[in-house]
Amino acid sequence: MIRCVGAVIHDPRGRLLLVKRAHEPEKGKWSLPGGRVEQSESDHSAVRREVREETGLSVTVGPLIGRVFRPGPKGTFEILDYSCWSSGTDLSPGDDAADAVWADSATFATLERQNALTTGLADALRHWDCLPRNE
Repeated sequence: MIRCVGAVIHDPRGRLLLVKRAHEPEKGKWSLPGGRVEQSESDHSAVRREVREETGLSVTVGPLIGRVFRPGPKGTFEILDYSCWSSGTDLSPGDDAADAVWADSATFATLERQNALTTGLADALRHWDCLPRNE
């Protein structure tokens, strides 16, 4: 089991922060910012680090929203997704993110129709009631 974290971040307009994966698995697909928890790192520290590396944003980490399991090349990824807040909205993609965007509901729906989201993302967000809200 490979422990990972993700961040569910909405801006004041209800848009959801998505990053485009720069590496496998699912390179080129849109997902939540996040990644592996390093040895002796807490989940909250990992979320803050990953969000900063992938988007340039500083966040406050809130409660656990949900957990998903995804197969990986060297084991199963256990991904714990946390609610987060950021005072900023200016994005600066980096590290494992090829791009970053604040997606409104129409943009998210288009990405879903185009099969441009990582496996299970839309279903998980729908189940957790965390889809982008209309502006």
